[in-house]
Amino acid sequence: MTGDRLHTEHGNERKEQLLRAAEQLFTERGYGAARISDICAAAGVAKGLFYWYFPTKESLFAELVRTMRHQLRRTQAAAMEPSADPVTRLRQGAEASVRFMAAHQTYFALLDVERLDAALAPVMREGSDVYASDVRRLIVDAQRQGLVPDGDPTFYVVGVLGAVSSFGHAHRAGRLQIPIDDLAAAVGRWVTDAVARPADAVRALTPTTGADAP
Repeated sequence: MTGDRLHTEHGNERKEQLLRAAEQLFTERGYGAARISDICAAAGVAKGLFYWYFPTKESLFAELVRTMRHQLRRTQAAAMEPSADPVTRLRQGAEASVRFMAAHQTYFALLDVERLDAALAPVMREGSDVYASDVRRLIVDAQRQGLVPDGDPTFYVVGVLGAVSSFGHAHRAGRLQIPIDDLAAAVGRWVTDAVARPADAVRALTPTTGADAP
């Protein structure tokens, strides 16, 4: 193993320690109350080294959000069968998302608390926009194949994301005490039924304008 590789691996380990310590402290104390010095102490890293990786506490939070977003998208992609139809992939992605949220409860509890912080809103909105774009592509593809009724894809996107988020939050808060695999399967069925066989009342609320938008 070369010196450069050792340095890189050691640096990545230190950065990961800072991210994990920050996640824990943000969850316990809130973003505003967790100081950089506290994060460094919890991670066992000198304060000067913090600024080698992150210019500000806000940039560390942004890195944490992006790291978790990439992990979630990889988890979703691994769960989706490439040859499956888009509605099936929506279901598989929803189920994988519910399981991922359960496996990372502290992180998503942190987002629940901090999502109204104006300083953090841009990076959190960036993550929401990425998820929405992923779901929208599948909805549009399903509409083109006749698997989902015509209508504004945004309506379906909001429904899919809302179902995953709301059921995940209810499980995290203890309001739904259901084994996570059972909950994931139920959410998957919920999503499939909602997009593939919407009730007449729901269909009436999805105007055809914009159905083929990218």
